[in-house]
Amino acid sequence: MEKTKIEGRAGLEALVGKPLPAGPWHQLSFEEIVAFADATGDHQWIHVDRERALRESPFGAPIAHGYYTLSRIAGLFFEAVEVTGFSAVLNYGLDKVRFPAPMKEGARYRLSPTVESITEVKGGLEVVFKNTIELEGEAKPTCVAQCVFRYLG
Repeated sequence: MEKTKIEGRAGLEALVGKPLPAGPWHQLSFEEIVAFADATGDHQWIHVDRERALRESPFGAPIAHGYYTLSRIAGLFFEAVEVTGFSAVLNYGLDKVRFPAPMKEGARYRLSPTVESITEVKGGLEVVFKNTIELEGEAKPTCVAQCVFRYLG
């Protein structure tokens, strides 16, 4: 799958309000969930105890931490989108973030970005992308976040 290539300010402006092609599918493993739990110290059973999650969880399987899904956005975004014509891009932060549906072990997911707005700032542009992590076969996404990037130069 090829990246969506956006050339400079004009390319970004032409895409405001338009969804970009979705990135490639990925599959969530139990090992990824546990590694995130180890990195953050959040070992809540709903994430890391497979047998108990199968028995007692309303989801019927271990689920990824909401912050795991959020943390995947940057990597998934840069895997799917390339913006040229700037000397650097900085992650400036997040605006609205929601976790509408859990991402269960074994789920296939991908990122669908949309350019929401562009604002001129000192040294470059501030671009807000609405990033949606879709779940294959599910009506609701697992994460929707407005990510703010600063393109410099």
